[in-house]
Amino acid sequence: MKKYIPPIAMLAVFETVAVVLWLTKDNLFYLFNFSYIGISVALGVFLFIRKYKHARRVTQLLVGCYMLIYLGLICNENMQIEGFWYYLFTGVFEAATIHYAVAKIFGPLLFGRGWCGYACWTAMVLDLLPYKQPSQPRRKLGFIRYITFALSLAFVAALFLAHVGNIEKIMFWAFIIGNLLYYAVGAVPAVCFKDNRAFCKYICPITVFLKPMSYFSLLRIKCDKAKCVSCGKCKQVCPMDVDILDNSRKRKNGTECILCMECVRNCPKNAL
Repeated sequence: MKKYIPPIAMLAVFETVAVVLWLTKDNLFYLFNFSYIGISVALGVFLFIRKYKHARRVTQLLVGCYMLIYLGLICNENMQIEGFWYYLFTGVFEAATIHYAVAKIFGPLLFGRGWCGYACWTAMVLDLLPYKQPSQPRRKLGFIRYITFALSLAFVAALFLAHVGNIEKIMFWAFIIGNLLYYAVGAVPAVCFKDNRAFCKYICPITVFLKPMSYFSLLRIKCDKAKCVSCGKCKQVCPMDVDILDNSRKRKNGTECILCMECVRNCPKNAL
């Protein structure tokens, strides 16, 4: 039963967050929201332990569709970075600010960039493309993420500085248009570079939050050097070009690991 401790622990973490937010915010929605996400993540980890090939994909679809369709389109909440700036400027700790605090600012101290691998609705769609393993060298285009980050901040700041009315409605349409742009823009480098995760590597503004916090992540994939035969299979299947054989925090592209577990699943010696 020891092998099932990870999914139980993951569920416990999300349930703790769910109960704390429910009681402090006096809103039953948070109990449902984080319980659902916790169950979805725990299910994915459980299925992985059971060696189900599409374990991560199950969680990705459960969480991604919930946030995109239910929270975004039905509840009219902008869960993109513009929504975070919006609530931050209004000084309200709700919706997107709570989401970012848990999943993208403080959460990565525990689970790194697990958000990117198991919950991101942009990656959920882009992962449908056929280029799951990058076949070309990584480009030096990471600076683009800082441009999109700055543009998102400037867009929302301009709305507040100009005292534009009905900003909530603008945020909703920004969520819809922004997602369509993300999919369209993300598909271009994916096809050009033959890499589904090109958007994550070069363009996504969220990584500005994720990368520095992921450096200190508690959950990390490590290599048992005694078992490793240096076959290179782990590097071939890694969608984020992480040098997983290096156990140090300074390993190449170390803050890019999305905990997809492809390296673990494909290691012939169970060294990871």
